[in-house]
Amino acid sequence: MGSNPFRQDRGEFSELIQNYLKFKAGLSAFFIDEEGFERIIDYYNEKESFPEAFEAAEFGCAQFPYSSSLLVKKADVLVSLRRYEESLSVLDFAELFDGTDGLSYIIRTEALLALDRKEEAFSIFEVICDTFEGEELIEVLFEVMDVYDDYEHFDKVFDALKIILKLEPSNEEALYKICFWTDFTGRNEESIVLHQQIIDDNPYAELAWFNLGAAYQGLKLYEKAIDAYQYAVAIEEKFDYAYRNMGDAFIKLRKFKEAIEVLEKVTQLSRPESIIFEAIGHCFDKLKNYSQARVNYRKALHLNQEDSQLHYKIGCTYMGEENWTNAIKSIEQALRIHQMQPEYNLALGRCYLQLQKYDTAVVHLGNVVRVRPKSIAGWVELLTCMFEAELFEDGYEYAAAAFEQTSSKPIFLYYKSAFLFAAGQSKQGLAYLEYALNSNSKYIKQMLELYPALLQNQQVVDLISRYKKNKKSRK
Repeated sequence: MGSNPFRQDRGEFSELIQNYLKFKAGLSAFFIDEEGFERIIDYYNEKESFPEAFEAAEFGCAQFPYSSSLLVKKADVLVSLRRYEESLSVLDFAELFDGTDGLSYIIRTEALLALDRKEEAFSIFEVICDTFEGEELIEVLFEVMDVYDDYEHFDKVFDALKIILKLEPSNEEALYKICFWTDFTGRNEESIVLHQQIIDDNPYAELAWFNLGAAYQGLKLYEKAIDAYQYAVAIEEKFDYAYRNMGDAFIKLRKFKEAIEVLEKVTQLSRPESIIFEAIGHCFDKLKNYSQARVNYRKALHLNQEDSQLHYKIGCTYMGEENWTNAIKSIEQALRIHQMQPEYNLALGRCYLQLQKYDTAVVHLGNVVRVRPKSIAGWVELLTCMFEAELFEDGYEYAAAAFEQTSSKPIFLYYKSAFLFAAGQSKQGLAYLEYALNSNSKYIKQMLELYPALLQNQQVVDLISRYKKNKKSRK
């Protein structure tokens, strides 16, 4: 049988730890070399046993006082212990022996950021770029980038990625990451310039084309984004993320047929995802192809059964077909998941209103204004339903509540007037109508659509005519 190198290495390391513990207890004169102390410090660091790691670093530095690598590891442990000033002092000492250890710059950056000495920390970025070059510089930039991320200096993350890609335009890790950070920082214009330069040198760089498209998309230049994505998929025909983004851009342009075509390509290239089927369903919905919309919403629902929005959207497709009974079944399933969701209650209220089931419609529309008492649209739906149900006295009270809850919106004066007229209280109704006209005349049309019979009331016609004449004379 062949030997197992991993098992041998693990055995050697176990022996190293045992010898270190004996050394620490003064029971052994066993010599631990510089690399051995480094491995011991790393071992305790990985276990997040920072006091033990610091103790090992102290022993190591006592044995090898001029070892810059051990000093840097000690500084690293001090940062973990939040002893930032001490860490900086140790780094100053380490740099007397070796100023080219990339880790020291990363630790110094972290210590300074932790002390909120941002300008000093950012100046190290320039030093790094001047000190290192090639692969070494790229490696250090990736490390320092993570520190900037931890301390939420996201623009510096973007800066680091820009430099990496100027050094190595084909670096896949940087190309993947800069797409996210472009979107996060909003630095789309810079990303466009950078990726156009990369493409000029390598027209077949599909990730660069994708990132270019994403940057255009971030600026809402959807047609340019689509062009870039089409180049990306021409180079790599199985580039599913390019098809995803292209689909989103087509949707933004309201080109739903084209969106369906590219999104269906995604379903062929990657594992089934609820969000993709939902997007396809949305496109069919917009095209009023309700049956195909439902097919895709149900595919999405199969993958995400607790998504109440999908039940609701299926219900809305039935509403588009005026199939109120099936619409109610789907929307009620949505409500079982989110009982007081205003959007769902509003849709159910409309369905029951169409079926002239007024009591149930009022309950659901009442839920809308209970959750969103300042919603003008919600109150209008409820009051319209109550008027159709001939609940005139209750309707008047609700119109008064709507007026109060919505900071005295004049539209509800018209509703109060309409309910009073419908209840046979013409004198009070006329008074409220005059008050409403003086407050804001634009809602009179809405009132007459609600209650066309008012045009047969001569007093109402005279009042509206008189108001219009007075308004013209004032002009």
